[in-house]
Amino acid sequence: MINKTKQQNTYGFIVLSLIAVLLLLFSGCKKNADSTAEKKDFQIDKKHELGPLTAHVRIDKSKITIADTLLLELEASIEPKYDVNMPNVNDALVNFGIVDWQNIGDKLDPNNNIVSTYRYRLEPFLSGTFPIPAFTFEFHDANNPQENQHKLITEPVDIEVASLLGEQRADLKIADIESVVAMPKKASYLWVWVLSASVIIITAAGCIIYFKRKQVKELVRIYKPAHEIAYERLRVLIGRKLIEAGKIKEFHEGISDILRHYIEHRFDLRAPERTTEEFLFEIQYTNVLSQSDKDSLGEFLKHCDMVKFAKYNPANEQIQTMFDLVKNFIEKTKSEEKKIDVTETKTEEPVEIGSL
Repeated sequence: MINKTKQQNTYGFIVLSLIAVLLLLFSGCKKNADSTAEKKDFQIDKKHELGPLTAHVRIDKSKITIADTLLLELEASIEPKYDVNMPNVNDALVNFGIVDWQNIGDKLDPNNNIVSTYRYRLEPFLSGTFPIPAFTFEFHDANNPQENQHKLITEPVDIEVASLLGEQRADLKIADIESVVAMPKKASYLWVWVLSASVIIITAAGCIIYFKRKQVKELVRIYKPAHEIAYERLRVLIGRKLIEAGKIKEFHEGISDILRHYIEHRFDLRAPERTTEEFLFEIQYTNVLSQSDKDSLGEFLKHCDMVKFAKYNPANEQIQTMFDLVKNFIEKTKSEEKKIDVTETKTEEPVEIGSL
């Protein structure tokens, strides 16, 4: 009996030792991966200096396609007795959107200066040559924050965004619809449906029992400005690559729907439910839009109607012009105060009584 107990203890010790070795190896691999991830190559590195502050604007590529993204890095190195405020990138960007961003954190360089680094993953809205705008770094004496305010302003950097169509844009043609093909009969999987239904019923019953035990439920709603919703939908529309596929009518239906819903969200005008004539007649008696904006909207909506109903096939330059018109109208009329409820789910999050 004693020998058996010793043998079990020995096996337990061996298992624990193997687990510890695996954890150490995993930790070492993770550290190596993290250190490798920190090394980034940048084609562009603009250095700017003002007094105790040295700022770098780094960009990994100078030329991309409209389907690619850019890595932008902003770095500020300053003496310890000063505080620096990093630029507000979201407000400065016009022709690019932020996909993701990361605060690398602060560290000390060999001269004991404090180095702060932020990275942003950007995506373009349109093809062409567009600038990464100038950024403003603000710094002041840490002991006198209200006095001796200083600003370092960087220079814009041009980025070339290539269209995915390339030189074939002039030869773009709309393909004819294919003939109807009969669908083959599917095999019967009745037993799969029965098993799936049983699992769903059991899972649903378990969820009902779980949520009934909660005494307080809270619904967290998400609100976004109307222009952010419109920009997200424009990025999705571009990602569908309808122009490259020759689906001109479907592209115009999508961008027209985006603009009409933006007008409804931003100005409380029932644009989606109106015909073009009804909507243009209605906005003539409102004061929420200038006359130039009314004329631009009329031009765009009539252009879309020609494509959708009159089988008009516009040139690529006309398509680009109409897209820019929509984007510029949204940018010109955007407001942070007008926000829309974009909560995707109506499921309430259970919260225990007494919790925050």
